[in-house]
Amino acid sequence: MEENNKNVFIMLSFEHIIAIVLLIVILFFLFMLKNRLSDSTMSSNLFERLFSLSLLMMEITYHLVLIFTREWNLSESMPFHLCSFSLFFSVFILWTGSKRFYDFIFFAGFGGALQALLTPSLEIGFPSFKFIQFFFIHSGIIVTAFYILWVKKYTPTFKGLLKTMFYLNSMFPFIFAINIVVHGNYMFLREKPINGSLLDFLGPYPWYILSLEMVAFFMFSAFWLIFRRWNRQSKWTT
Repeated sequence: MEENNKNVFIMLSFEHIIAIVLLIVILFFLFMLKNRLSDSTMSSNLFERLFSLSLLMMEITYHLVLIFTREWNLSESMPFHLCSFSLFFSVFILWTGSKRFYDFIFFAGFGGALQALLTPSLEIGFPSFKFIQFFFIHSGIIVTAFYILWVKKYTPTFKGLLKTMFYLNSMFPFIFAINIVVHGNYMFLREKPINGSLLDFLGPYPWYILSLEMVAFFMFSAFWLIFRRWNRQSKWTT
């Protein structure tokens, strides 16, 4: 389906900024309600189930829309981007209460979704469904990361950081092979995003992939140091 040229996504447009501000407002209310959710098992369970269902249904609807508009294809539409994995892990931990993927969601999910929200790989803007789905899903991943931090009392560890780096590097050969077979660009392992991103500062292909490894490690380390200290201070002040 050919998109309307008048509705092309523009980075840091009014709609883009509003979407980011809405996420900040949601995180503010989550922080204010964290103790109430922590103290009430019924409230937290209800939130987790409803939120996980909303994320899953949004993703399913997105793929159905692509199918019905004949835009779904193997090279672009399969759920093999980093944030796709983060989405499914978010749904899993919210629905089951499992702590298995906490580290991945906090480090890779938060980091990847934050980068995606600041420099979206989008061609069409608001009010298209693609725009709404993109910001809902990526914001949802970040909300999940802070939910486990504030409500579930998750404390980031350096071991968890290393595990996340290991998981990511284990994925790369698999995703790289898929990209070759379907002529795709999942996880942006074949070329950089269309609208510009952090990768533009990390050198040409394939060197930006190696540079991204170092950037990811230092970014995850910053998350670990900042939020480990935050949680420790919160325990003393609550």
